[in-house]
Amino acid sequence: MRSYFAKVFSAALILLSPVFALAQSAADRGELTVAPAKAPYKPMTFRDRMDWTVRSTVGTESLLAGTLSAGFGTALDRPKEYGPHWEGFAERYGMRLTGVATSNVMESTLGAVWGEDPRYFRLGGGSTFGARMKNVVRTTFVARNRDGGYQPAYARLIAVPASNFLSNTWRADSEANAHDALLRTLLGFAGHMTRNAYDEFRPSKK
Repeated sequence: MRSYFAKVFSAALILLSPVFALAQSAADRGELTVAPAKAPYKPMTFRDRMDWTVRSTVGTESLLAGTLSAGFGTALDRPKEYGPHWEGFAERYGMRLTGVATSNVMESTLGAVWGEDPRYFRLGGGSTFGARMKNVVRTTFVARNRDGGYQPAYARLIAVPASNFLSNTWRADSEANAHDALLRTLLGFAGHMTRNAYDEFRPSKK
């Protein structure tokens, strides 16, 4: 069993290696400082990190995404073990939530070791739409460090695939495999990008 997970996790790292390479290459060229803060950067405190973890797991956007995901899965009856009914919807919703929670806790904990800041820093309405979209995409794969500069988001690049492969140990048999784990990994990064877009384009608080 351990050798199996070692193989599929290695496969995930191989598939994601272009992301690591592109992010590191951009960092070397100094292209990752795309969202300069209007105020001096303040590193995350323990409270900030806890707030981010909670909001990313059970915040409004996450809970809504879970409702849509569980609803879609129930409509398609995937996985079939849960069934096309309210009980199946609840199981799908709970399964997604455990995966999201595992990923966010892993990212927050690993990031704390080397000072990686998982928060999104918006450019705001003073920038062009293209620049804002570029920031949304790039900061899916990069994050601020203790100095306020940008570097590859190593904690995220580890946590998203690792949590999805780990969740194979408690998922329904039909989706507890390497193929589905890799698909969930891609959807995880897509979900993070969507959350960035929401943060970037949501109305500013007065």
